[in-house]
Amino acid sequence: MRTLKLVVAAFILFAATLSVVDAKTQVSKRSGGKLPDGSSVDIYTLKGDKLELEVMNYGGFMLSLKVPDKSGKMEDVLLGFDDPTGYYENNHSKSASFFCPIVGRYANRVAHAKFTLNGKEYHLAKNNGDNSLHGGPNGFHNHVWDAKIIADGVELKYLSKDGEEGYPGNLSVTVRYVVKGSDLKIEYAATTDQDTVLNLTSHGYFNLSGQATSTILNEQLKLNASKFTPVDAGLIPTGELKPVAGTPFDFLAPHAVGERINANDEQLKLGHDGYDHNFVIDGGGKSLTQAAEVYDPANGRVMQVLTTEPGVQFYTGNFLDGTIKGKKGVPYVRNAALCLETQHFPDSPNHPSFPTTTLKPGQKFHSETVYRFSVR
Repeated sequence: MRTLKLVVAAFILFAATLSVVDAKTQVSKRSGGKLPDGSSVDIYTLKGDKLELEVMNYGGFMLSLKVPDKSGKMEDVLLGFDDPTGYYENNHSKSASFFCPIVGRYANRVAHAKFTLNGKEYHLAKNNGDNSLHGGPNGFHNHVWDAKIIADGVELKYLSKDGEEGYPGNLSVTVRYVVKGSDLKIEYAATTDQDTVLNLTSHGYFNLSGQATSTILNEQLKLNASKFTPVDAGLIPTGELKPVAGTPFDFLAPHAVGERINANDEQLKLGHDGYDHNFVIDGGGKSLTQAAEVYDPANGRVMQVLTTEPGVQFYTGNFLDGTIKGKKGVPYVRNAALCLETQHFPDSPNHPSFPTTTLKPGQKFHSETVYRFSVR
């Protein structure tokens, strides 16, 4: 009898453990109302046992991402707005800030808003001085995507038609947000019917304090990158892959974000007195590789960033100046957040030495980025 009781107890313990391991993410959908242009918006909540994400089908914006600190307190670590209208209005302002959407067709900058492919020159929409930024003013962040609930997440689909924002080819794009345990995975896929260029990312603004009233200057950053791509005055890569050794760009060992941000360095000055640069991930672009780790020493939150992409753009919110009021009416000041945009390199179509961003018919683009949260 005693043996039987032990067996039963062991089975119950195993079943309980199994239920935790196999816990399913709860996914729900609700209406987000209508945008100023009359479009209907839906909001999806992905609630796991250790984090909770809200996403809307307009622009694929992440509306909130709640994760626990070392005491178990759940707080939102993303900048943004209180309702979908705020994102729409920011998208249509003179200088959109891209608060946590899907970015494409081409994330980051394309010099002089043009590139040549197969001997033909294509002209893109200009929305960053003489350059094109994040797919142009009517890029992927400014469209309502088709959406459906999938296991542990939500799937978004969008057809970017030939000529949209100047890009060639009808491009079919699928983006999946999946929450499992302490991981948020964003998975990208795309196909085209003509040769085109493609660079997709998620433009998350993170502040691990959970309070946008605090800056990210005390957060500790580690980047798995021995080189970065220096820029010119227009924040366009020069084509050089420069070693980070001996510069304020060396985050191979952890440093506070603000430790060297005011150093007398030409590249920091070109970055609007801060970081706005692409880092070349050591061993990146082949399989899921750790690109970065952020640690908030005050509350213990840790965010690891893993990706199949070859680069990551590190941006410290240098263009925020307090004029934008976000969630709960908080003005978003300089350095209120940091971005770690996993990507191919900026302006790659104009730099043959960079990893190619050309997508051809019959090929399938696929990329994954994982944000993994823990506490220390």
